[in-house]
Amino acid sequence: MDDYPLLDTFLTMLFFFLWIMWLFLLFRVIMDIFRDHQLSGWGKAGWLVFCLVLPFLGVLVYVIVRGRTMGERDVQQAQQREKAFKDYIRETAASPAEPSATDELSRLSGLHDAGKLTDDEFRQAKTKLLA
Repeated sequence: MDDYPLLDTFLTMLFFFLWIMWLFLLFRVIMDIFRDHQLSGWGKAGWLVFCLVLPFLGVLVYVIVRGRTMGERDVQQAQQREKAFKDYIRETAASPAEPSATDELSRLSGLHDAGKLTDDEFRQAKTKLLA
C-alpha cells in the first residue's frame, strides 16, 4: 500500500475513466460516419482513416466540424424509427384477421334468423362458404 499513494490511485482511476470516455466517443464518431447517408463513400473513408490513424486529432476535428449534425442525425433517425414502429402498430391493429368459416356461418345464420336472407340465399351462401 505504501508503494502506491492515494493521489496516484486517484489519478490512475481518472485517466482510466477518461480513456473509457474517449473510446465511447471514438466508437460514436465511427458509427456516425457509417450512418450518415449524405456523406459520400470517399468522405466516409477519409474520415475513418483520419480517425484511426490520428485518433485523438481525428475525433476532435470530427466533433468540431460535424458535431452539431451528429445530434441532428440521431434525432432524425429516432423519429424515423418511432414513425416506422407506429406505422407497424397501426397496420397490425387495423387489419383484422380473416374471419374463419365458423364466424362466417354464424354471421349468415344471424342474418337468416333476422329475416335479412331468404332460405334460398342462405343455402347458396352456405354452400359457397363450405365449398
